[in-house]
Amino acid sequence: MEHSLIVSHPDVLGGKPVIRGTRIAVAFILKLFASGWTTDQILENYPHLTKEGIQAALAYAAEVLEGERVVPLSEPIQS
Repeated sequence: MEHSLIVSHPDVLGGKPVIRGTRIAVAFILKLFASGWTTDQILENYPHLTKEGIQAALAYAAEVLEGERVVPLSEPIQS
């Protein structure tokens, strides 16, 4: 998985993947979109970001989730 705009360093946000040159985590970008923000709103509020950086964050998240293994429970959990 190669994303030149997504980096992870132990001394930046505890090693969470961030957009290169920022302290903006991939997870933060996902939360903004989940909250209803648009790309234009993100760029307006975080002018140091680029559209390419946001797209790289989304592509990175999609690849991480694609590689995730789901193991179904044998029985439903009762509450």
